Amino acid sequence: MGSKDGDPSLGYLTRKDTEVKLPRPTRVKNKTPATVQITAEQILREARERQEAEIRPPKQKITDPTELADYRLRKRKEFEDLIRRVRWNVNVWIKYAQWEESQKDFNRARSVWERALEVDYRNHTLWLKYAEVEMKNKFINHARNVWDRAVTLLPRVDQLWYKYIHMEEILGNIAGARQVFERWMSWMPDQQGWLSYIKFELRYNEVERARQIYERFVQCHPKVSAYIRYAKFEMKNGEVARSRNVYERAVEKLADDEEAEQLFVAFAEFEERCKESERARCIYKFALDHIPKGRAEDLYRKFVAFEKQYGDREGIEDAIVGKRRFQYEDEVRKNPLNYDSWFDYIRLEESVGNKNRIREIYERAIANVPPAEEKRYWQRYIYLWINYALYEELDAGEVERTRDVYRECIKLIPHKKFSFAKIWLLAAQFEIRQLNLKDARQILGNAIGQAPKGKVFKKYIEIELDLGNIDRSRKLYEKYLEWSPENCYAWSKYAELERSLSETERARAIFELAIAQPALDMPELLWKAYIDFEISEGDFDRTRELYERLLDRTKHLKVWISYAKFEATALDDNGGEEQKELCIQRARRVFEKALNYLRTSAPELKEERAMLLEEWLNTESSFVDFGDVSLVQPKLPKKIKKRRSVVTEDGLTGQEEYFDYLFPEETQTANLKILEAAHRWKKQRLPSSDDD
Repeated sequence: MGSKDGDPSLGYLTRKDTEVKLPRPTRVKNKTPATVQITAEQILREARERQEAEIRPPKQKITDPTELADYRLRKRKEFEDLIRRVRWNVNVWIKYAQWEESQKDFNRARSVWERALEVDYRNHTLWLKYAEVEMKNKFINHARNVWDRAVTLLPRVDQLWYKYIHMEEILGNIAGARQVFERWMSWMPDQQGWLSYIKFELRYNEVERARQIYERFVQCHPKVSAYIRYAKFEMKNGEVARSRNVYERAVEKLADDEEAEQLFVAFAEFEERCKESERARCIYKFALDHIPKGRAEDLYRKFVAFEKQYGDREGIEDAIVGKRRFQYEDEVRKNPLNYDSWFDYIRLEESVGNKNRIREIYERAIANVPPAEEKRYWQRYIYLWINYALYEELDAGEVERTRDVYRECIKLIPHKKFSFAKIWLLAAQFEIRQLNLKDARQILGNAIGQAPKGKVFKKYIEIELDLGNIDRSRKLYEKYLEWSPENCYAWSKYAELERSLSETERARAIFELAIAQPALDMPELLWKAYIDFEISEGDFDRTRELYERLLDRTKHLKVWISYAKFEATALDDNGGEEQKELCIQRARRVFEKALNYLRTSAPELKEERAMLLEEWLNTESSFVDFGDVSLVQPKLPKKIKKRRSVVTEDGLTGQEEYFDYLFPEETQTANLKILEAAHRWKKQRLPSSDDD
């Protein structure tokens, strides 16, 4: 920077006058990561590997006893100082003892091991290292002493026992090894310890000793796996009877164990190998009856495979049924309120035909009552009861059981909140099939009293009518109408009953009471039934009166058309041409009256007016010689297609096509309005003569 002219190659600009030039900033052009990433750990590792030999610490060479003594003194002092600082560090003690061993000073090494054990005798690593040092240097008695002390102080550390026994076995001291095993077995170790003892005896062909150890083993660990090992041991030695005895003892003790499935499968496979297929089949069936279905999946699979191999057609079907039964049991166990699974399960059992089992499944199914008293939860459940009752009646033939099922079901339903008419009717029909009419009436009467429903009333009335009890039917209709006075179906059926009995006045009175009700569910059907009744009686004056009364209540298009059609067809048996002419005149008056009403009181109902004119035209055509279509044709409208603006659900505005009707009188009115507008325009443009 002291020179006047900077070096451009160094990135500096030349300084002129008083202008100071700053260094040019560097820019990184490629910012992508390198393909090979280098870490700090990699750098340190490579530095250690590439370290040259001349900078490594030199190895010390000892040439005389004095230097050796100094080295040992210095090394021992380092170990002792380290032990004083970290007394509980086991690795320091092990390194100290191994160093003394490397110096062949075994007494000092033993002293270090003993001092370490005084610090932490529960650390089995110290015992293992200590004993391995003694064995490596062939101090057998010392090693045996260490092992003996170790297993005495730490009897639950299996590794110490294994090492001790392994040493004795290598030395050929079989009796000593057996003695160590016996000491170990007195502490009741886990299964692996017992199995090691058995393998030890079998290595020296001591089969009887191994059998005795197995007996002690299954007494110490009465588990399925222990018995299976024992039985396989006997089978391997050709003792079939002893092996079967072991399995039988296991079944007596462990039939209810969680691992019982494994035991039964092993027992059945053993019998298969012994060519005892019947014994194996009995074992499978016994197991399937005693083991819960949720833990018998493998058992079912084995049983099906067994039956396919050894069974006949019936046996194979039983096995398949058993497998499906297991599936259904698993489904109903996971969700007991899934009634479809119960139905499938019941159908399966019904195909087998075991009555006791079918009843058991039905009882288990109906015990799962829906948790909430809402009808939608009960609609599927109630069919379980219905199917149960039908099974008892039709398949089992148990009349009393069927009656009990219906009775319990009716008790269970909360009739104050909801009820099921079908269950009342099925119970009553069952009693009728048993020729017990009194109980059937009592059931239906209870249904009407506790939970009245239209289906119950209809069926009860139908039963009484079939029996010819007219008075009972009338009383039931009266109760029906007291309970539901707005029910037009009941009124119509009641009047129909009276008419079938030729009680015309009673039927007419019922119709009058019906149309006088303040609220009706389907009044059009009731009025139609009343009008049809009067027409069937041939009383046209009453029919016209009814139509007039109906038109006072409603001016619906169908009423006008029906009235006009009635007038057009209201002919006596001996009606002549004059009467036909009178009928067409009356029909025309009705059409004209309807047209005037739609034109004046409801001008917006153009489509209805067009339909009325179309019907009038058809009526005139049907009269042939007596009709006059020229009365209607001038009144027919023109059908015009138009467009109008509509707003869609998305809030958008669009165009919609629709049909409109233009009637002749509207056309004339439109023409008059155009002429008037033209006259006013002309009057405005031309000045009047008065003004001139």
